[in-house]
Amino acid sequence: MSKIITVSDSTYLKIKEQIESENLKEKKEVGLEIKTYLGTVLFKSSKTTIKEAVEEAVSKDADLIGADLIGADLIGADLNGANLIGADLNGANLIGADLTDADLSGANLRDANLRDADFYHTKFYGEGGATKIKQNQVDDFFKALGVVVEN
Repeated sequence: MSKIITVSDSTYLKIKEQIESENLKEKKEVGLEIKTYLGTVLFKSSKTTIKEAVEEAVSKDADLIGADLIGADLIGADLNGANLIGADLNGANLIGADLTDADLSGANLRDANLRDADFYHTKFYGEGGATKIKQNQVDDFFKALGVVVEN
């Protein structure tokens, strides 16, 4: 059984505004999702940027194994202790990012910008020497690792 309620136009508009406002709130709460390449959701965040969402995930010790972070802008991100095993950081901007104690085993860092990133105690395990960096990136890579090359 259904009933019809008649309300004034002004009351109708107030109710409509309230419903739309609640719908907007719900959409904002969803925010960003960090997913794998296959679409599996690894972490949900109400943050507005991928950098903030990734930092939040790391701060909550979320597993970001296999995360699809292709082209992500992570300039200056605090990724201290991050578990990024097998993450795809292809083309990600990691300028000045703190990757201290992070696990980047099998992570794809191809074309990632690593200038001034902090890799203190970071774990790197390549794929049998298949990982390549360009000659002009060697100095920045060693600097990021805290390695001083003497001539």
